[in-house]
Parts: sequence; C-alpha cells; structure tokens
Amino acid sequence: MTRVAAESSPSDAWALTDIITRLRRSLRASVRAELPWESLPMAQVELLQRLTDEPGLGVSELAERQRLARNTVSNLVQQMVSDGLLDRRGRADDRRAVVLTLTRAGHERLSAWQQANARRVEEALEDLDEAQRSAIAAALPALRFFAAGLERHGELESERPPAPTEEI
Repeated sequence: MTRVAAESSPSDAWALTDIITRLRRSLRASVRAELPWESLPMAQVELLQRLTDEPGLGVSELAERQRLARNTVSNLVQQMVSDGLLDRRGRADDRRAVVLTLTRAGHERLSAWQQANARRVEEALEDLDEAQRSAIAAALPALRFFAAGLERHGELESERPPAPTEEI
C-alpha cells in the first residue's frame, strides 16, 4: 500500500467502529418499522438482554455490567417494573438488596425484538453472494472474542483508581 493510499483511507479501528454504528442504527430503525408499536429504548432492550443472560442481578451489578451509572439503571429498572417488564424482589440473604428478573411480558417483548432483528439480518444476508455470507460467518468467532476483549478492557479501566488531579 502506498503512503498516499494509507493516508486517504480510514483506519481499521475507525472502519470497524463505523460499521458497528451503522449496523446498530439500521437494525434499530428496521425493528421500529416492522414493529411500530415497539417503543423500548435501546438501553431497556440491553438490560433485558443482560438479565436474560444473567438472571437475578441486582441494580448495582447490572449497572456495573452495562457500564452505566447506578442511578441511570435504577431509573430504567423502575420504569421497566412499572411497565411490567421486570420483577424486582428482595434478596433472601439481604432484604436491602434486590434481584431482578424478566416477567413473561419482558420475555415476550425481548423475543419480538430479537426475532425482528433476526429477520432483518437474514433478509440482508440473502442479498449477499455465498462468498460474502461465508466471510461474515467465518468472522463471527473473532468478533465474539473481540467483543469479550473490549468488555474485559472496560472492566480493567473501571477498576483503575482515578488519575490524581493537579492542585493549583
């Protein structure tokens, strides 16, 4: 690759970030087009997904896993409990702590969201030739590993003490 070509094309990191952003935006828009009644904010969808993967988390644990402020998650959870998507119960060993689980309605809403996404992805994959579909399928294990690495990196970053501030 020549120096000019390298300067005029985006870095791999930026290209990957751009693709991820475009995929998320397209999927979100297509789900809303298919399910016009669906008004779940992405933050709530992500909490439902996390609680499906890790049922029984509390608000603090959920905030930590999602890398969100505890009060943000607390507000989201309160709204989702009011909407009948989550059940909040006291923990048997500590009545001050809560355990969060999806209700039947929460499972149904998440399932509808996931199925709509799956249909959209399958339709888009049908537009590709076999080599392109194979390349995407072959990249999935590496992308999973990459995502896990980013999550681990974020965990390490959040464990670091804050940088000292300079006094004036």
